[in-house]
Amino acid sequence: MSLLAMSSCDTYLRSPEVNSALAKIGDQYLYRSDIPSYLFENNTPEDSTALVNDFINQWAAKQLLIQKALLNLPQEKIEAFDRLVANYKADLYTQAYKEALVHARTDPSFSEEELKEFYLQEKQNFRLKERLLRLRFVKLPLGFKDLKGISAKLKSFREEDILYLDSISIQFHAMNLNDSLWVPLGRIIQEIPPFGSENAEIYLKKSQFFELQDSLEVYLGQVVDMLQVNDTAPLSYIRPTLEQVLEIRKKQEFVKQLERDIINEAIKNKNLELFN
Repeated sequence: MSLLAMSSCDTYLRSPEVNSALAKIGDQYLYRSDIPSYLFENNTPEDSTALVNDFINQWAAKQLLIQKALLNLPQEKIEAFDRLVANYKADLYTQAYKEALVHARTDPSFSEEELKEFYLQEKQNFRLKERLLRLRFVKLPLGFKDLKGISAKLKSFREEDILYLDSISIQFHAMNLNDSLWVPLGRIIQEIPPFGSENAEIYLKKSQFFELQDSLEVYLGQVVDMLQVNDTAPLSYIRPTLEQVLEIRKKQEFVKQLERDIINEAIKNKNLELFN
């Protein structure tokens, strides 16, 4: 049975009292403003009334259970819970304050020199877990007439070759002419299925040209460079990770300095005394 019966949700919406109480248990009140507005959205008055009554019942049950818990739980457990609540509340306040200060007072940007210096200092920690390659390739339909011409231009790759390949790229199923980018082996195998694990060992070697085909397409490519597992990851490949780490470190250093400053200020103003 509901603790509070109503004829319609208008009882809530049209009360002359701005925030009158709907229920009371001990010194705890449930006010009209505590009722979530979504309970009245897209519902009939009857449905809204039922939902609000259910909300009130749930609130009442929670308050009554809290009272029972305070009467029946061991005192040491209640005190432990109170400490947890106090610590959690303190953490919420301090974290929100620190985040606001970090957002307002720190500049997350850094120079190219800072990035390179950090990379050189930490490069031993950036070991590859997968082979990386730099390569250029095109994916052609079966029966493409000028395979030799495309192969020659991929091999020589002069400026005029690049312009030509780009000009006829509408005839390709796919292509990658940016051979300055490092690409993980798994992504290459995904893009060029005929490789698989066996063909990758045969054809994917530094400075090697390859021509493969399956039942649908022909794949032509030139490997420019390769890095093996446990080699140092190149800066260009891990740049996003380095930028993220640098930003986090910058914020952490700001917070540490903030904590030192507020302690020193409190000692100076005699708001904090240290007994040691």
